[in-house]
Amino acid sequence: MTLPIAPDSLRPDPAPLICDTTLRDGEQAPGVAFSTAEKLAIATALDAAGVAEIELGVPAMGMAEVSAMREAGARLTRASGVAWCRLREGDLELAALTGLTRLHLTLPASDRQLAGKLGQGRDWALAELDRLVRLASEAGFAVSVGAEDASRADPGFLDAIAMTAAKAGAIRLRLADTLGLMDPFATHRLVSLMAAGPLPLEFHAHDDLGLATANTLAAARAGASHLSVTVNGLGERAGNAALEQVVAALAVQGRGTAVALDRLCALSDLVARAANRPVPQSQPIVGADVFSHESGIHVDGLMKDPSTYEAADLAPARFGRAREIVLGKHSGLAALTAALAAAGLPSDLRTARAVLPLLRDWATAQKRTATPADLAILTARAEALSLCPGPTDPRERSLP
Repeated sequence: MTLPIAPDSLRPDPAPLICDTTLRDGEQAPGVAFSTAEKLAIATALDAAGVAEIELGVPAMGMAEVSAMREAGARLTRASGVAWCRLREGDLELAALTGLTRLHLTLPASDRQLAGKLGQGRDWALAELDRLVRLASEAGFAVSVGAEDASRADPGFLDAIAMTAAKAGAIRLRLADTLGLMDPFATHRLVSLMAAGPLPLEFHAHDDLGLATANTLAAARAGASHLSVTVNGLGERAGNAALEQVVAALAVQGRGTAVALDRLCALSDLVARAANRPVPQSQPIVGADVFSHESGIHVDGLMKDPSTYEAADLAPARFGRAREIVLGKHSGLAALTAALAAAGLPSDLRTARAVLPLLRDWATAQKRTATPADLAILTARAEALSLCPGPTDPRERSLP
């Protein structure tokens, strides 16, 4: 039987392109400051991983930043380096010194930010946007436009921004949930509404409610062709959508991006060290413990059939990692027996049963997983107790 071809509405959406802003928004996290060498290393690693665009910094920060951006841009082999600019002509002049050909121009899209930050209104913003996009385009830049605080903006004004930017020659519009206020439903509505406009859409999420990754995926489902992320979710306040989470989730959905999954952990480690921000052990995809198993029920299932507690799309090998069985309070006999054998210790059922309660007491006191050296001590203790058992009746312990 031949199945009919699925209509377009049922086919997987094309994979969006990944635009990384670790070196711009990520570096705006409190206390984070990358050296030039660190910027170059991160930019090179992002390029090698398959990221489509890399925001290399903010030229308005001065000539040291301009120089670092120029050097980083010259090293890119696949990705486009992007200069991030405010709605100021002076920013464009400094961006020209970076040698880059991609420029991102941002403007406040909400009335609150226009009035509060710039003391200006919508007419002024649209006129400046038109003037500066044309100026940057004439200077040889491909210009994307960012609608800052789009989540609090009037949709009608967002339409006007899109139309103005498109007529002036912009290549894309970025919608930014600058305060991290949106949920996936609101994100989907906004992006769906704007997807009917004249420009391709990029979405930039902040994680104040812990929804940046979910919102970014909702934006992709609603039609955003480009997704703005940072490594480890680094960024202002609670951070941004995490590159590794977004690309892994898209891969699970069958919308694999050009980013190599097996490079994510090394990239995460590089940025964590440069930012002096250790990655939490339970951080999705890149945390030390996300492919570790302790619970006896889980481990027993894994040892019988890995697919019981390990989805094929999230198999550790896909990310260049390996499954790890660890021992702790919730371990069962199956895991303990295997660990004893691997450590070269007696691993018969009688020994394992004697060691297990000692392991649970030890784990409760130590609050960490047991190493082979710890197992050796626990096994020796279990053997000593079996040779010289203590009192079994608690009342006996109080006798002289």
